Amino acid sequence: MTSSPSHGRKRILSGAKPTADSLHLGNYIGAVRNWVDMQSAYDAVFFIPDLHAITVDFDPAELSNRTRVVAAQYIAAGIDPDKSIFFVQSHVPEHAQLAWALNCITGFGEASRMTQFKDKTQKAGADAATLGLFAYPTLMAADILLYQTDLVPVGEDQRQHLELTRNLAQRFNTRFGETFTVPEATILKESAKIYDLQNPTAKMSKTGESPNGSIQLLEDPKIAAKRIKSAVTDTGTEIRFDLEQKPGVSNLLTIYSSLTGKSVAELEAEYQGKMYGHLKVDLAEVMVDFITPLRNRTNELMADPAELDRLLARGAERAREIASVTLSQVYERMGFLPSLRLAGVR
Repeated sequence: MTSSPSHGRKRILSGAKPTADSLHLGNYIGAVRNWVDMQSAYDAVFFIPDLHAITVDFDPAELSNRTRVVAAQYIAAGIDPDKSIFFVQSHVPEHAQLAWALNCITGFGEASRMTQFKDKTQKAGADAATLGLFAYPTLMAADILLYQTDLVPVGEDQRQHLELTRNLAQRFNTRFGETFTVPEATILKESAKIYDLQNPTAKMSKTGESPNGSIQLLEDPKIAAKRIKSAVTDTGTEIRFDLEQKPGVSNLLTIYSSLTGKSVAELEAEYQGKMYGHLKVDLAEVMVDFITPLRNRTNELMADPAELDRLLARGAERAREIASVTLSQVYERMGFLPSLRLAGVR
């Protein structure tokens, strides 16, 4: 079994699908910022799961552009290709190859019980679902198991998929011999939840009711500032954190705290006796200062696609150094004839 890195740090893996033209503020604060912090504490593997993106209807030109844009934004936000293994999923064919092997030890019944598949087919109908969507969890398992991953940060919506991954790892190890690290779920430091600026009881989303409810990281910083200034607030005038009574103000305080490092308590003291307008004007300036360099760096990377592709290709090579060893072990133990390529001869 391939072990974790020799320097003793646990290996962590995470990824996010390229399904939008720009990350929004909630993506950054809830996920990408944590990825950046993980690079110092873990042996980090980050990837863009474009194979997962085609399990639902998609446009090929849109997919390729979004994959590059998302990669550029992650690097601009602080993902360092020198510190982390950062790549595009389809550049590492071992993901699909291991997924097929795992499909063949996964029961149809247990795959059918995955709640995300059931939810999506209930909405669109079973005839609209693809085999890829049905097998999504085994591809996710392959993503994790290929890298002998120790820890996987997951939200509640992915816990069932991680449990399937653990079951498949244990099943394979029992039947074919110790091969996979059995991954654990991890909850990193609590991520701040960012809510819609126009409906502060709903999470910020690219599909929110109003475009003014979301801040896109690639939009004009002036537009982002305007959206902060027009954000829904609450009755009364006191600036304090209270999710039930003051969801709008609480959301603004969370964003402010997340972008500046100031605690919510510090901000409450700073704005004691001031009006909502003061908070919004100051936060709008903070937002411009945050978005401007990230947007500029993303645009620089997008203006030089050859360099961006070089960084992703290097990441894929590093990923394959690990993935090919795992897949070679899997194939050998399942009884496939040895392949010189999988053995490292190219």
